[in-house]
Amino acid sequence: MYFESAGKLNTQKTIELAIKASMDRNIQDIVVASNTGYTAEFLKGLDKNIVVVTHVNGFKEPGVMEMPRETIEKLKGYGFNVYTGTHVLSGAERGLSRKFTGVYPVEIIANSLRMFGQGVKVAVEISVMALDAGLIPYGKDIIAIGGTGYGADTAVILRPSHAATILDTKVKEIICKPL
Repeated sequence: MYFESAGKLNTQKTIELAIKASMDRNIQDIVVASNTGYTAEFLKGLDKNIVVVTHVNGFKEPGVMEMPRETIEKLKGYGFNVYTGTHVLSGAERGLSRKFTGVYPVEIIANSLRMFGQGVKVAVEISVMALDAGLIPYGKDIIAIGGTGYGADTAVILRPSHAATILDTKVKEIICKPL
């Protein structure tokens, strides 16, 4: 499915399509980007391994966690794994590119994925992060849900690889994304 525009207004439909795909294909692992808990809440009650990947601590402001501790605890109460870690497609490399005004290989990967949309880039990134954290199994297809700004507008079936072998990641199917 292709959405006419990007953003939060597509969240409910994106989640519905992702859940349907997970049921149709018997995929047990869903990784979702969520900075405030809004998107993750749509997966409440689903009997799957749900991994919520947040923005890195300090994303908006040094030393400040964007997702409130109470929200993290609430999501964990649903049985979700909540993961906060260095963004695999930016992290330290972004610091180098800002300091030295250059372009570096990981940023090229990120920008190449953005050619398919911001949500596809996010889906790949959070899946690799979740795999590296040991929160999803290696060698299995998963569903990853990302977006453009707030909410979700992209769902992807993929088989992530570790950050050390990121180019072995396989995007199998785009379930939905903005045009």
